[in-house]
Amino acid sequence: MRTNRLDRQLRIEGWNQKVLENAKIGVVGDNDLLSSLYIMSASALGINTIVVIAPDLDDRLIEIGKKINLYFTLTHVEGFYTHPAMAELFKGCHLIVDLSHYGLANKILIEKGFRDGTPIIRGFCYEENGKQGLKVFSYLKGREWQELEQIVSTVNLPNNHFDDGVLDIIITGIILEETKNLLMDQDTSDDLISYHRPKIKPSNDQPKILIVGSGALGIFVGLGLAYSGFRNLSFMDPDTVEVTNLNRQVLFYNAIGKSKAETLSTKLNTLFGIGSLAEIAYFDKNSNIEFYDAVFDCVDNFETRIVLSEKCMDQRKILISGGTSPHAGQVITYNPKDDGTTPAELLGMYDIVEQRHPETYQRERAACIYQPDPSVIMTNQIAAGFMVDSYRMLVDGQKPENVFYDSTSNTKF
Repeated sequence: MRTNRLDRQLRIEGWNQKVLENAKIGVVGDNDLLSSLYIMSASALGINTIVVIAPDLDDRLIEIGKKINLYFTLTHVEGFYTHPAMAELFKGCHLIVDLSHYGLANKILIEKGFRDGTPIIRGFCYEENGKQGLKVFSYLKGREWQELEQIVSTVNLPNNHFDDGVLDIIITGIILEETKNLLMDQDTSDDLISYHRPKIKPSNDQPKILIVGSGALGIFVGLGLAYSGFRNLSFMDPDTVEVTNLNRQVLFYNAIGKSKAETLSTKLNTLFGIGSLAEIAYFDKNSNIEFYDAVFDCVDNFETRIVLSEKCMDQRKILISGGTSPHAGQVITYNPKDDGTTPAELLGMYDIVEQRHPETYQRERAACIYQPDPSVIMTNQIAAGFMVDSYRMLVDGQKPENVFYDSTSNTKF
C-alpha cells in the first residue's frame, strides 16, 4: 500500500523517499491556516514525523494528514514560540519551518540557524501598501545578507494578521519543495522567493464555476475557490480514484474505486458547508458550458485541453488553464473580453496533437495506473493556487499575467 501510494513520486529521477520518511521536521505556526496546510501536504509527501508549536491547528486538515499516511506522527505543543529555551522541543529536527507572523519567533529561529546550523525555511503571506503577496526564503548558515530583514515581521509579538487560503496553498507548495530539496541534499533557492499583486477587494458575487478535472489540480483549485468564498462549483471528471493518486490527491484517502468528481464535491461540501455538484463525464465538444461564468482546466491531456479552449472561445467564457510536471507548472488565463490567445494556441497544443479525435481518445484512454507519469504534490499546489488567484484578479477587475513556475530556478516564477 505504501509503495503504491508513493509510486508516482518514486518515479522521479534522483528521488530519495527514505530521507523523507526518516526526517523529523519542526514547524512554528500561528493562529491561521498555513501550518495545517503544510502538515497535511508534508504527510502526503511521505514525511512521517513533525513537531509543531502553534496556538491551534485545523483539526480537519490534520485528520486528513493522518489518514492519508498511516505512518505519520504529529506532536503539537499549543502556544507561541517566544523563548530560545523552547528550541529544546525541536531537538533532533533536520530543519525548521517558520510560518509565524511575529518578529520574536523569526529572530529566535534565525539565531538558532546561525548558531547550530539548522536550516530554517521561512514563509508567510502579507498585506501592506495596497498589495497582497507572499515571501519564502530558505536560511542556511552563511546566508547573512541584508535582505534577511525582508523575512522578519515588523510586529514583534503575536498579533492579528492577514491570512489568505489561496496564497497559503502556494506557499505550502514552495516550502514543501524547499523541504524536499534540503532533505535530499539538492539545490534550494538562494534568492528570496516573492509574489505580489494589488489587494483584492471583497465581493459578494457568486459566479457559476465549472472545474474540469478532479485530480490533484482540481482538488487544490476546489480548496482555493472554497477558501475564497465561491460556492457555485461543479466538478466534472470521468475517472475513479486509484491508490497511486494518493501522494497528491489529498482528499481521496478513503475513496479508492469511487468517482473522483463525486468524492471531491462531497468532501468540499462537508468541509465548507457548500452545495457543489459533480458530473461523471468526459469534457468533449458536446459538453454544455452555457450556464457557467468561468471554466477551470485541470485535465491531464492535450486533446481535452484543446476542446476546452475552443469551447470557451466560441462561447466567450473565462478559461483558467493549469498544467504541471514534477518540476514545473504553468497557468494561462483566457479572458474573452480581451480577445486574447487561448491556452491551446499559446502552448502550441495543435502542433503537439496533430490530429485531434477527442471521442476516440476518451474511449481508448487507459486508467492512470497504466500511465505511470511521475507526479508530485508541490507543483499541483502551486499551479492550482495561481489558477484561483488569477481568477480572483479577473473578478476584481485586474489583469493577471500568465504564470510559469520552474522549481529549478532561484526566482521560481
